[in-house]
Amino acid sequence: MPLGLIALALGAFGIGLTEFVIMGLLPEVAADFAVSEATAGWLISGYALSVAVGALVVTAATVRLPRKAVLIGLLVLFIAGNALTAMAPDYTGAMIGRIVAALCHGAFFGIGSVVASELVAPDKKAGAISIMFTGLTAANVLGVPFGTFIGQQFGWRATFWVITVIGVVALIGIAAVVKAPRVDGAVVSLRQELSAFRSGQVWLSLVVTVLAFGGMFGAFTYVAYTLTGVSGFDTAAVPWLLVLFGVGLVAGNAIGGRLADRSIDRTLLIFIAALVVVLVAFALLAWSQPATMVILVAMGGFGFGTVPALQSRIMQFAGGAPTLASGANIGAFNIGNALGAWAGGVGIAAGLGYTSPIWIGAAITASALVIMLFAATAARRAQTPVEVRESVAV
Repeated sequence: MPLGLIALALGAFGIGLTEFVIMGLLPEVAADFAVSEATAGWLISGYALSVAVGALVVTAATVRLPRKAVLIGLLVLFIAGNALTAMAPDYTGAMIGRIVAALCHGAFFGIGSVVASELVAPDKKAGAISIMFTGLTAANVLGVPFGTFIGQQFGWRATFWVITVIGVVALIGIAAVVKAPRVDGAVVSLRQELSAFRSGQVWLSLVVTVLAFGGMFGAFTYVAYTLTGVSGFDTAAVPWLLVLFGVGLVAGNAIGGRLADRSIDRTLLIFIAALVVVLVAFALLAWSQPATMVILVAMGGFGFGTVPALQSRIMQFAGGAPTLASGANIGAFNIGNALGAWAGGVGIAAGLGYTSPIWIGAAITASALVIMLFAATAARRAQTPVEVRESVAV
């Protein structure tokens, strides 16, 4: 395994940690700044929206620059954002720090996916991307327990100082061991990067990303209410039950990456279909604590197992200009998160109960499966080799 992949995974771990860790710190942050927990919650929503914006704007602004240099610059932005959050004198200062850190998120994963794929042989690209995303999944597993523990022991600001240090270590690692991506001649222009969006398959891939991830996240956003209000778990058990979900993320990411190297579309069809089944089973069996614990692992596994394949698919159909499309797909993940959270909230607000977000998530994911079937069928009928698509895109 190239050492560069480990450095990229460490950067992904730090960025993922700053995204998820705030969830366990909201009470402390709200008390420190004398704001309501709902107001403090905008530190999560504001971050997600900034990720979606940064994924496109920052990637487009840096498309002509060397990718390794851009990754280093993005980590500098990440370090600055977390340091600002840790030193914030008030709520506004914390929000600014969160936005600064979030702007690097989408571009890092979008550009990092391209760099990771160039560090390995062509038939190992999806696996390489999954290794980088292992950092993100590990952050999901450790984020809430780690942040809660550090925050309770030393104050919430200490957590963000630790994340800042992780960012520094990741920056040094990427600078030292990530090889500069190969240069095949002329630098790809923004116009060439934008030309990737002429492909109908690129747009279909983006829609599948929004819906597949949105369906899972719609169920996951309100899972704490389901676990306590339907499954009957104690509130104190929720963070540790979420670790089960995180374990599924790690396993699904690794397995999904390996399978996607064999067949991207087949992997997506199997994993999305399985996710629909898992969500329906969760909605029906949420009253059972043993079943719920098993389902949490499966939901994380099949949900995040789609990520390497989704990222690889859009890069494949983007041809020789994959950077902006890759960043757009990271933005699509976050749009899916927002869509799923909103749709699940509608179900609860309508008085349909705490299993309604799961049913809604299953319906959204089922729509992703239908579109993925259409996309896979259209791609198979086209019977155009990847090499030809790449030459056309260039």
